[in-house]
Amino acid sequence: MATLGDLLARAAELAPVSASPRLDVELLLCVATGCSRTLLYARPETELTDTQKQDFARLFARRLSGEPMAYILGEREFWSLTLQVTPATLIPRPETELLVELAIARVTEPRARVLDLGTGSGAIALALAHERPTWQITGVDRSAAALAVAEANRAALALGNVQFRAGDWLAGEGGRYHLIVANPPYVDPADAHLDQGDVRFEPRAALVAAEHGLADLRAIAAAAPDHLLPGGWLLLEHGADQGTAVRALCAAALEEVQSWRDLGGHERVSGGRLPRHP
Repeated sequence: MATLGDLLARAAELAPVSASPRLDVELLLCVATGCSRTLLYARPETELTDTQKQDFARLFARRLSGEPMAYILGEREFWSLTLQVTPATLIPRPETELLVELAIARVTEPRARVLDLGTGSGAIALALAHERPTWQITGVDRSAAALAVAEANRAALALGNVQFRAGDWLAGEGGRYHLIVANPPYVDPADAHLDQGDVRFEPRAALVAAEHGLADLRAIAAAAPDHLLPGGWLLLEHGADQGTAVRALCAAALEEVQSWRDLGGHERVSGGRLPRHP
């Protein structure tokens, strides 16, 4: 027999792959049994059915292999929104909320047109759409599987001011925008971190870029000025050691170029705005 208390005691087994093993086991048990986290501790003597034990064993084995909790649970919170995620998309991270904060602070046009490049699960586009209901937001991605996830999230959140479509960065784009945002691939293919932690399970194409991680950032920075309205902003998320390089890329055609630091003190977002007058 196995009780809730017995299985909670297995949390220590996850310590090598998780920074929060106790929480992970609690959440896995909630999924397997359908009970609340409160009940886990109020009734630790509760015995699991055979089906519940099998479900827990399957989920526990996935986590023990290092698979991210977001993929096991099928969701992750971002900007207080619960978003569906799958192995077709990156897992939204708290650092990316800085990009949302900056966008909201810098764009004052009440009916702004916004383009989110490499939208993935739609996290950035949906957060902006939620905060600014009068903005018109378009999320673009080259992955059909990612776009399906983004559209499912849009429908679940009932946000009518955002749309998603296929695209390869700004290729073929004919419009102009008050704001272009992107969290593109920026990891060096040789980075040892690609073989560690959650990123081992995330789509490599959404993580890695040539030129030591700068190729996609360079392509977006070069093309974006032709798609910004006068005074429009470009904001790019990047690696902690890429601020200097990304500022240089933006400075070719933009003004007020700067970088902003995340809560860890790392330069995480860089960008600038198109001059209002030639």
